[in-house]
Amino acid sequence: MSLDPRSFRKTLGCFASGVTVVTTLTPGGNEPVGVTVSAFTSLSLDPPLVLFCLGNTTSSMDAFKTFGHFAINILSEHQRDLSIRFASRSEDKWKSIAWSGWNSGVPILSGCLANLECSLVNVADGGDHQIFIGKVEKMKHQEGGSPLVYFRGSYMDPHTPSLTDVV
Repeated sequence: MSLDPRSFRKTLGCFASGVTVVTTLTPGGNEPVGVTVSAFTSLSLDPPLVLFCLGNTTSSMDAFKTFGHFAINILSEHQRDLSIRFASRSEDKWKSIAWSGWNSGVPILSGCLANLECSLVNVADGGDHQIFIGKVEKMKHQEGGSPLVYFRGSYMDPHTPSLTDVV
């Protein structure tokens, strides 16, 4: 039985996910690189490992494979514009973006719910994606706040009542 790719995508879209911007630096460490990613999860508590996935045709693939470090910037509900910007193929997506560097220098975006700086442990083939596994070296998070959530192909409106608010 073969699965229709469009139906498969729509079915998987029923799983709500948080939104991140994953960042690194170009191989020479000169330029920031970033891409919006919803395929992110924790992998292990001991050692502290996370993973994210990038499509094989992602233009910044080499930077993520080569630099050796990356950051996961978990977006808040107020950072929809940031998600849209880093999902684009725009050359100037870093224009007027506030960020700082921690130990490795990879971009840590301001105003996020959480940031994790990771060293690259492994890259594995995942069909039409590459799976990046990283060891968390440094992290911070905000107390309070709500995540930016992606569900059924669009961002959830933070002002729409949840099921628990209605019941």
